[in-house]
Amino acid sequence: MDKKKTNNVPSALTPEQAAKTVGKGLNFEAAEAYKLLRTNLAFSLPDLGKSKAIGVTSALPGEAKTTTSINLAYSLAEAGKKVLLIEADMRLPVFSKRLNIRKAPGLSNLLVGQSTGNEVLQNSGLLNNLKVIAAGTLPPNPAELLDSEPMEVTIRTMRDFFDYVIVDLPPVIAVSDALVASKYLDGVVVVVRQDCCDKKSLAETVRQLRFSQAKVLGFVMSDSARPAKKYRKSYYGAEVYRSHGD
Repeated sequence: MDKKKTNNVPSALTPEQAAKTVGKGLNFEAAEAYKLLRTNLAFSLPDLGKSKAIGVTSALPGEAKTTTSINLAYSLAEAGKKVLLIEADMRLPVFSKRLNIRKAPGLSNLLVGQSTGNEVLQNSGLLNNLKVIAAGTLPPNPAELLDSEPMEVTIRTMRDFFDYVIVDLPPVIAVSDALVASKYLDGVVVVVRQDCCDKKSLAETVRQLRFSQAKVLGFVMSDSARPAKKYRKSYYGAEVYRSHGD
């Protein structure tokens, strides 16, 4: 298998091809890796009975953070949790192609008051207890929308209806969107693609997240073909690390 094509799915793929990278379309090893990520998050955020809002980002574009967002949400829903997946990457949205859902109305329309919560909520097509809010109409000011009271209210309100709110965020190095949105979340998972992200970019990403007082919950290495080692469980296609400290 071509390692470079494992998780970074171009938008040109057909819905049938894209379906093989998410949910039930995953192979056994990748599915188990996401279950491990689900377990590690449970230990990182152990407050039982409280809804959790988690962001997923990366340093650079093309590191499989959207694939990770979708599959993390699916894994949580598969375990019986009520999950909402929000596409907060309003610059390069791909949910409509990856999940075969409508593009709008979505998050942008909700934040500017054009649509209600019920109007933007969609079925994921994966599991009945997994709902989705797509990015919506492309706005001229994504960062301003994410750094707004309506965004805070949206996250707070959705916590009342879902056990987990998973937010797919833009890459940190590219734009400030992930940083401004992280203050409304319990923590952030950083996706790192093997042979793509360099040490300098990753270090700068972590520095910026911590400067913004975001809690870095851990890291997911995508497109990893290395064998498992002590204190790490590794599978072809995904490798999950737990964060120490914050």
